[in-house]
Amino acid sequence: MIKVGIIGGAGYTAGELIRLLVLHSEVKLVSVVSRSHSGKAISTAHPDLTGWTELNFSEDIHHDPDIVFLCSGHGKSREVLETFSIPKHSKIVDLSADFRHKADENKFVYGLPELNRNSIKKAQFVANPGCFATCIQLSMLPLAAHSLLNQDIHVSAITGSTGAGQSPTATTHFSWRSNNASVYKAFTHQHLKEIKESVSQLQPNFTQDVHFIPMRGAFTRGILAAVYLKSDLSSDHAKALYSEYYFEHPFVSVVDQNLDVKSVVNTNRALLSIQKEGEQLLITGVIDNLLKGASGQAVQNMNLMFGLEETTGLQLKPSAF
Repeated sequence: MIKVGIIGGAGYTAGELIRLLVLHSEVKLVSVVSRSHSGKAISTAHPDLTGWTELNFSEDIHHDPDIVFLCSGHGKSREVLETFSIPKHSKIVDLSADFRHKADENKFVYGLPELNRNSIKKAQFVANPGCFATCIQLSMLPLAAHSLLNQDIHVSAITGSTGAGQSPTATTHFSWRSNNASVYKAFTHQHLKEIKESVSQLQPNFTQDVHFIPMRGAFTRGILAAVYLKSDLSSDHAKALYSEYYFEHPFVSVVDQNLDVKSVVNTNRALLSIQKEGEQLLITGVIDNLLKGASGQAVQNMNLMFGLEETTGLQLKPSAF
């Protein structure tokens, strides 16, 4: 059994991660750290996990884990690595943005399996991608693999409120978010940097602009991204390229239907739909921001790092409602 520890165990992504790991056939969850909840039952922060585990939150990592997931939030992972007693042999998956960028010259492999599967298999340290970045990159990678991103790319994407984390803010509480929608960080979103780095990994001559308009939606979880650009490809040719690229990637499917977030919520799946209208090629993608966009992808990476089937513990089905 793989012994697993979590640092930063009280947030949304940690709650989803605990749920996945408790049900994982090859895992024993041995330690969940939350200094603000130390000594309390896991269910005090995650009521949906009542009766699922007898673990309490702890002050530090215990029981010599084989892998540690860092869920403490953006800007805190470097401090966590300096503060906590993580064994030197332990593998690490970081769910923050702290180690995602190549320019930082760190030892972390960027953890998008559909891009870096072989490197992840050999890695000790993996940086989990951002949620918007995951959905948008999956919508672009097959074109980049054939050096076909030769026009400016436009992206409109909307995310659920859980993407902003558990701590309440003026734009996440129910009375503001319900029956509402808004644009934020237009053209400047932090995930643009990792998107451009990943695309350039497949298409080194990539210099085009990515015009990204992120939006807040009046729902709790899920991301829908519409990515479009001018292209000479026919719809059928584009679909063939995407189907070929993702043929060996179990969580990504190219489908002939209009997409909605409910098709993927509570799963680790990504669905892509391709349309052509005049010169414009439109790729629509949907994921669950807490699963394929965070904790599910983190478990997917763990599976690869320990030589397990990529889908182990992630055969999740969407709800009809």
